[in-house]
Amino acid sequence: MNKIAFIGAGSMAEAVFAGLIQTNFIDKQHIYVSNKENEVRLEEIRQKYGVNGTTNKKEAMKDADIVFLAMKPHDMENALIEIKDYVETGQLFISVIAGKSTSFIQEVLGKEVAVIRSMPNTSATIGQSATAIAKGAFATDKDIQIAERIFASIGTVTVVEEEEMHIVTAISGSGPAYMYYIVEAMEKAAIEAGLSKETAQQLISQTVIGAGNMLQQSELSPSQLRINVTSPNGTTAAGLDALQAYKVDEGFIACVHRAKERSEQLGKDE
Repeated sequence: MNKIAFIGAGSMAEAVFAGLIQTNFIDKQHIYVSNKENEVRLEEIRQKYGVNGTTNKKEAMKDADIVFLAMKPHDMENALIEIKDYVETGQLFISVIAGKSTSFIQEVLGKEVAVIRSMPNTSATIGQSATAIAKGAFATDKDIQIAERIFASIGTVTVVEEEEMHIVTAISGSGPAYMYYIVEAMEKAAIEAGLSKETAQQLISQTVIGAGNMLQQSELSPSQLRINVTSPNGTTAAGLDALQAYKVDEGFIACVHRAKERSEQLGKDE
């Protein structure tokens, strides 16, 4: 891999290239990051990661093996129009943009380009992303394998059909924020009950990590794991009763459905 270009320098682009650097997938000198005009942001990235930052899209894309499309959804069409003349034969485009289809990207670029649609999450920064990928009409099995190698360097990878990407976005793309939301609430309760913030954070973060590892390593279902923790009339049962009284499960189901609907809306804006 000689060069990877990122068109867009936001949090998702940073999560991906930070993960690639952290896991030694590619040397930082071979990563080029571009945005519209925010030189302050590019300088921040250059200083923090040692990558190449430029507002010159032509420079960023020249001789790049992989081009990551990481701009905001509402900026995507204009950005694609801006770079369409710089597309080179054989380049693989990987989109990390919520809601936008591979066919839309191909149509705006006006070429039969290989496009992989992906949805990583911000845990890519520490090599722990849960990423789903789907291939466009002109992408090959080899292209999928390249994308799998890239995203495997920053976490787990699952290949799905493109029509499944909306629910993937709602589950794993947005999922870290849901987990942080739960942790925020638990921290608030712990502090109100007298624990220091530092103690609360240490206990809660390790609890989340441990539960996640149990989900990955145990052959038991989440329901059975929950039951195993819950003694009749015990403290866990009392806590779960409160969650059920507030219909927290229904709230999270609604949360996922709403996120999926928003992803679909972003796609319709094409």
